[in-house]
Amino acid sequence: HGHGHGCRCCCGEAAADGDRGAAWGLYLRIDRQRLQCLNERREGSGALVFRAWEERGDRAQFVESDDDEELLFNIPFTGNVKLKGVIVMGEDDGTHPAEMRLFKNIPHMSFDDAAREPDQTFSLNRDPAGELEYPTKIARFSNVCHLSIHFPKNFGAETTKIFYIGLKGEWTEAHRHEVTICNYEASANPADHKLEQITPQTHFIS
Repeated sequence: HGHGHGCRCCCGEAAADGDRGAAWGLYLRIDRQRLQCLNERREGSGALVFRAWEERGDRAQFVESDDDEELLFNIPFTGNVKLKGVIVMGEDDGTHPAEMRLFKNIPHMSFDDAAREPDQTFSLNRDPAGELEYPTKIARFSNVCHLSIHFPKNFGAETTKIFYIGLKGEWTEAHRHEVTICNYEASANPADHKLEQITPQTHFIS
């Protein structure tokens, strides 16, 4: 019919937007019962920031830190995730987080645990529209069953405020025993790993 052109154009845009939203669907793969946010001012508010990409602009849903500017999320997934990117959306002011540190497969992390070396660190820019995507080192985040996100500081305010965290990637179903293995490996004794590193060298000492 005669009214074709303009319509096709907006359908195309909507489809592209829909595809982009679908890519950010890992929030559907979070084990909500076991999701934790440490230092959240209002209990349960940390879970609110993991939602559909299309709903990232809902400023009624946010998490704010309590005692200081730090926030730590422990995010268990319902399977294995290949994490490809993260979006962090905050206020265009000092409450926006300034740094993000990612840790994989360390369940129940505490702030003390966060002192260790992260798998990847990002310096953040203020992103009030939720448009900046931080790409992960995919090889390092290709088999993630638990993700911890530590926000150690913000842009100078006393507390940190986050409206939306987007997680982009692929999800595959884990068999029950794989999940158990993941949790076990994550809590393995660091001494075990030291032994493995030392053993090969002993062959050369004669």
